[in-house]
Amino acid sequence: MKTLKVALLGAGNVGSQVARILLEDTEVLAARTGARLELVGIAVRNVDATREYAAPRELYTTDASTLVRGADIVIELMGGLEPARTLILESIEHGATVVTGNKALLAVDGPALYEKADQAGVQLSYEAAVAGAIPILRPITDSLAGDKITRVMGIVNGTTNFILDAMDSTGAEFSDALAEATRLGYAEADPTADIEGHDAAAKGAILASLAFHTRYALEDVHCEGITGVTATDIAAAKDAGYVIKLLAIAEKLDGGVSVRVHPTLLPREHPLGAVRGAFNAVFVEAESAGELMFYGRGAGGSPTASAVMGDVVSAARRLVLGGPGRTDSTIEVLPVLPIDAVSTRYYIHLDAADQPGVLSKISALFAENGVSIESMRQTVHREHGENEGPGSAELRIVTHRAGEAALAATVKAINGLDVINSVTSVLRVEGV
Repeated sequence: MKTLKVALLGAGNVGSQVARILLEDTEVLAARTGARLELVGIAVRNVDATREYAAPRELYTTDASTLVRGADIVIELMGGLEPARTLILESIEHGATVVTGNKALLAVDGPALYEKADQAGVQLSYEAAVAGAIPILRPITDSLAGDKITRVMGIVNGTTNFILDAMDSTGAEFSDALAEATRLGYAEADPTADIEGHDAAAKGAILASLAFHTRYALEDVHCEGITGVTATDIAAAKDAGYVIKLLAIAEKLDGGVSVRVHPTLLPREHPLGAVRGAFNAVFVEAESAGELMFYGRGAGGSPTASAVMGDVVSAARRLVLGGPGRTDSTIEVLPVLPIDAVSTRYYIHLDAADQPGVLSKISALFAENGVSIESMRQTVHREHGENEGPGSAELRIVTHRAGEAALAATVKAINGLDVINSVTSVLRVEGV
């Protein structure tokens, strides 16, 4: 039986589990691939560090460059941009198949890496880069290859979903929910990449590239995080039958593709609205297949290692049977569209003076800017009592579908009214 040499870069939570599978399941993997997968080395910063799974000590090395030069398959799980980028390019130059879970690198330099792999005739696989254990990239590239995807909408960051779900179920403020996520290990010590939407944006760029056969990078993604979402927003959405989720959305529009990440109101009965805790889910819409949803654990050592090993087995089979490497299919060149090209529904939360004529002034501004109101709910707050003194009115407005530019102009005009105390929040609405 043929032997394929496997080099592993990184021995963190995911890397340790990949090493365990390669060493403990050798016979099973050989039966599935038609070759023996020999783990020839694990590149780490410190060979003496304590790890979740301890491979034989002689496998650990700090010389990653030498390791990749002698490998048939290189598994990159180091994360970050460098030295991961250099080592992947070095692997490709020496004819090795590369499997990576590095969404940050792919979002920044993916197009260049795909091009290098194509030129070298080797395979670059990255199922683990999006949504952990959920098999989503291969279904898009293989199962739906004969269909036309029109939209991909997903919860692809478990940390933010845990935070928003905790706020929804307990009424907690953002800071308290973040503290709980940190205590339980869902949030990193520095959660910026998660809560500001950068992690989800990196995954959105990858999903858009595969769904629409055009290479997109992180800079093409409009990105908004969840730090501005308040307990009041959550409660108001809940009262109106919605739940707030951080969504990565890639959709084909007239003239190009919109790729964006932002907090979004979803009907509670929408399949994505029911995704709880730190789980991930991706909702795909295609012309012939219709609506499909993929759901599962989006992070963690073992779940992500499962996705990595799926790529490894697929790559090993190709190396045994022969044939060129395959990365993505870039048969189209669809320009990325600015957020102003998007048309969706909106939720606007206002605090206004409780006096005659306020609603008519607000409604007039919506009409002037071509934005149609679907529903409006008003709650009056008195300073001294039910029938005493001045008060304020809390207005919750949901619009019909409108353009981003028209909505922005409407909000700006409303903010200029002397009867408006504040525009508390503006959120997009999807799934209706």
